[in-house]
Amino acid sequence: MKQKVLPLALIASLAFSLPAYAAPHPSDSAFDNKIVKRIKVDNIYDTIEYLSKEPRVAGTRAEHDAAKYLEKQFKSYGYDTELQSFKFMSYKEPDHISLEVSGFEDTDWEPLNFSYGVNGQATGELVYAGLGRTSDLDGVDLSGKIALISRGEIPFGEKVLNASRAGAEAVLIFNNTSGVINGTLGGPDSDYVPALALTRAQGQELLERLEAGESLTATVEVEGAETKESTSYNVIATKKPDKKKSTNQIVIVGAHHDSVEGAPGANDDASGTATTLELARVMANMPIDTELRFITFGAEENGLLGSYAYVDSLTEDEIERTVGMFQMDMVGSRDAGKLIMYTVDGEKNIVTDLGAAAGSRLSETVNYGQEGRSDHVPFAEVGIPAALFIHAPVEPWYHTPEDTIDKISKEKLQEVAEIVGAAVYQIARPDTPALENAKVAPKKVDYEFEQRELE
Repeated sequence: MKQKVLPLALIASLAFSLPAYAAPHPSDSAFDNKIVKRIKVDNIYDTIEYLSKEPRVAGTRAEHDAAKYLEKQFKSYGYDTELQSFKFMSYKEPDHISLEVSGFEDTDWEPLNFSYGVNGQATGELVYAGLGRTSDLDGVDLSGKIALISRGEIPFGEKVLNASRAGAEAVLIFNNTSGVINGTLGGPDSDYVPALALTRAQGQELLERLEAGESLTATVEVEGAETKESTSYNVIATKKPDKKKSTNQIVIVGAHHDSVEGAPGANDDASGTATTLELARVMANMPIDTELRFITFGAEENGLLGSYAYVDSLTEDEIERTVGMFQMDMVGSRDAGKLIMYTVDGEKNIVTDLGAAAGSRLSETVNYGQEGRSDHVPFAEVGIPAALFIHAPVEPWYHTPEDTIDKISKEKLQEVAEIVGAAVYQIARPDTPALENAKVAPKKVDYEFEQRELE
């Protein structure tokens, strides 16, 4: 059964009743304590504060400065570092967007734009097109009309393309849960038509009118959007194992250092970036038999472009030798829900097994779910076991100017740093055998699938 989504105000109030993790959690396992006792949560907090002084939009000076700062920090810990650049099409938000619907003359819709959306003006009859899948459009006349589409099942860009190719002049996509849609179409495409995002309540009101037989006419306007080629960066820090004890395997710990336009991105994702940096510091001088790669990705907000660029740069041998990818995204907000581990296919893997085991030793067992909206996706697509560590539901400040340092919880940062750090060290410490079969964790713990929505 699909979990009921709580109102954002209630989510925020519940967040304060979550278990506190202000102090380190001693473990019965000595190898856990080697990690836990070295973590300095103030280091994580200070890095978040530094990075979130301004938005770090991919392709901008601020993002480049953040990448150079992170590389310098990794290098100071003794890591071999690389600033991996890649080209992408950056997007400037439009100067003006508007929506008018007949019969709603006094309504201020306050729609949102989708990244990589196109400019244009269109007026036409509003027609409901389901989820916007090709099967939903069979027998639906969209020629010269405005398509009303629900979020879900397929990416936003695919919905817009399907409607456009069916003749729609513009698209309105409404949310399937509470909150607003802060979405991307994934990249530029000449077949896009103007597209705007609505809340669930707005979309359902329009749908109810249409299903009651009312004829509605909508006018959509988008002006001033701009797409251009830019450069973003991945920061890669590598620690090689002791040659005499090497398992020839690789573990990756990642986060994304870019943010959306207008948002300082303290939680999204300076929190994951700063935790990645602190875990690199903690493990810098620890003996390991597994190669560690700590990576902060650029242009995640533009469609996971940095992680795709990195995975594309891997050799087949590197892919085969990588036994796990731990992605941390939005891991510090006081106003978000509890920690969960998401996999792309909704199945357990070695990363979730180890994360659940570490949680059970240090605080509480962490459940898992299914979600594909962060940098673990490209790794999973090439067969690397990967999971996203995130607090869900996300905070009300997600992708807004209010995503600032004052909303960050040191307790949550400590929790995630301990769990991910202990899980990674379970693989990397030299007194554990090589993980010959990446589908089986060294220690099994019972943990459950949880259908928990991010928003």
